[in-house]
Amino acid sequence: MRSKLLTTTLAAVLLAGASGAQAQDSGFYAGVGAGQALVDERAYDDEDTAFSVFGGYQFHRNFALEAGYTDFGSLEPDVAGTDLELSSASLTAVGILPFTERFSGYAKAGFQRWELDGAIPGLTGTAKDDGTDPVYGVGLQYRFNDLVALRGEYTRSEVEDLDVDAAQVQVRFDF
Repeated sequence: MRSKLLTTTLAAVLLAGASGAQAQDSGFYAGVGAGQALVDERAYDDEDTAFSVFGGYQFHRNFALEAGYTDFGSLEPDVAGTDLELSSASLTAVGILPFTERFSGYAKAGFQRWELDGAIPGLTGTAKDDGTDPVYGVGLQYRFNDLVALRGEYTRSEVEDLDVDAAQVQVRFDF
């Protein structure tokens, strides 16, 4: 778990030092996304629709800080038990590597504050739980112009000892 976080953080730092051209070098941005949340651990093997909103500030063409909120939907157990309704608020550092003027890749790593409406069998004893754990991911971005970009992103959110993944398509708007 810690080695994945260390590797992702190292990749973000290396990407932040890379050079290249990008249409928007700095400024505020915000966006929305939708996709699939999935979990395949313990008594859970399910997926549901995930929604997200995010915003950030790009300090340099290779580095940004981003805050976001993700609703992972309702994940049902394979056996008898309660559904997991999970949401999280996150703060991540984003390292950006421009491939061309319009196309770039990025890696992000940070922390999330998650809230769970249901107990994870064998881990939590209450019907509602919350905590702080790492979140990290990778993505690709295509910039249509200086104001709008399309992103494809895959993130992993750690929730106690459970890994919840989300694959999303997102739209980013620059100000």
